[in-house]
Amino acid sequence: VQLQAFGGGLVRAGGSRRLSCVASGSISSINVMGWYRQAPGKQRELVGATTGGITNYADSVKGRFTISRDNAKNTVALQMNSLKPEDTAVYYCHASAVISGRWYDFWGQGTQVTVSS
Repeated sequence: VQLQAFGGGLVRAGGSRRLSCVASGSISSINVMGWYRQAPGKQRELVGATTGGITNYADSVKGRFTISRDNAKNTVALQMNSLKPEDTAVYYCHASAVISGRWYDFWGQGTQVTVSS
């Protein structure tokens, strides 16, 4: 499974940004798709993930961020609204897949989102 994320950039506080991630390869093996982020000096953290029609979000982004998955297009998007400077981070697309009975984690290359105050 290969993941390619794009859509990052500079945005003002209060603004919106949409990230997209395209999956290729063993698409049918993907179970979970979602987004993580890593701010400077901090550990990578889960933003949200979706599987089986259920989506969970980190408390810090609930009500502001929305994850949508399009299985027909093999994409997962992250719509970010009401952005705050603390949302500044490198955002990573993530997928978990079951291949030959084992779980594997796959990561996109990361895309930088910078929110200016």
